[in-house]
Amino acid sequence: MEENDETQRRINNSKLFIEIPDYKWPIIYSSHYNISFMYFEKLHPFDAGKWGKIHKFLKDEKFLQDDTTVEPIEASEDDLLVIHPQKYLKSLKLHTILEGLIETGLNVARIVEIPPVAIMPNFLVQRYVLQPFRYQTGGTILAGELALKRGWSINLGGGFHHCSAKKGGGFCAYADITLTMKFMRDRHKIRKILIVDLDAHQGNGYQRDVLEADDNDVYILDIYNRKIYPFDGYAKKAIKRKVELEPFTADEEYLNSVSVNVHGALNEFAADVVIYNAGTDILDGDPLGNLAISPAGVIKRDYIVFEAVRSRNIPIIMLTSGGYMRNNARIIANSILNLHQNQLIDCKEARHHQALETPSMPPPDQVPRSRSESFISRFFCTEPKKSPSMESHIDQSKS
Repeated sequence: MEENDETQRRINNSKLFIEIPDYKWPIIYSSHYNISFMYFEKLHPFDAGKWGKIHKFLKDEKFLQDDTTVEPIEASEDDLLVIHPQKYLKSLKLHTILEGLIETGLNVARIVEIPPVAIMPNFLVQRYVLQPFRYQTGGTILAGELALKRGWSINLGGGFHHCSAKKGGGFCAYADITLTMKFMRDRHKIRKILIVDLDAHQGNGYQRDVLEADDNDVYILDIYNRKIYPFDGYAKKAIKRKVELEPFTADEEYLNSVSVNVHGALNEFAADVVIYNAGTDILDGDPLGNLAISPAGVIKRDYIVFEAVRSRNIPIIMLTSGGYMRNNARIIANSILNLHQNQLIDCKEARHHQALETPSMPPPDQVPRSRSESFISRFFCTEPKKSPSMESHIDQSKS
């Protein structure tokens, strides 16, 4: 009981829920998201500056401005302790210099998959590696709040789906999805949460948390490459609708599976809110995702999800999650622009505010036809890529 009271106190006292003017888009980003320190980030295939690039592309298109973007604050230790045990958070810090270098340095290096991090002084690890994750985690929690108030939100970072309350991994140090579910439920008394995880990898972190809590009010749809990390058989027990793809699955099979299963999940489960983990490591050529989805396929996928959810008036939170190539940021930005042009996301107050300062994108219902055709032709292929194998392993169970 005392533990529950302390958790409630932390939620009530959190400083993450800043006042957000109506003229800001429910799109969340901070320059603190980006990881950059002495070129260490180049030792990992992850584009550690992709979040800033997404934001820049959206500004270049006159879709966003700095003052119409929601800037989150860093998740504090008290915020993280809402679900993370103190023991886990301590494993990411120094206890003594020797113990820290030998034990906790190795833990962070394992999580971010950059071995030299193990010998970095901990204050540098905290500032240049873990602090960006904490800002993104704060952004995801804030995205939950915004989606419930505005109907939709996009965190240009987050989606750390390999981290559970007790263990990080796969470039995921904090369990932002589990944290967001906890904050939303306690602050807004919602119960039923649908997670649509379309990253190339199984989302084993939050799945373990759902099993640990025996939480029957979370419905998980997970579509992933069955032959890549994390191979977490135990966590799979949490998945209500599981689609295991063969390597190098391409657009036609993939998009059909997304459409069928997203609509199926929404028909089976009366969700109060949807968390959409929109990883772009499904792209053809991604060295870790090993799927073969085109840029047009990614954009069509996001359209399918938003159209299905928004047509039912269910709040949706989009997280950018994994994506390991230099062109991912441009594709994510293009997808967000496409959602706006198809009237699936909008903020009239933001457009009005931006129009007072600089010419902005026209309202989605007033886009000139010629521009629209040119814009869409950059994304959508006329012939979806064929998969080398049309076999997928689908296991469905009712909620």
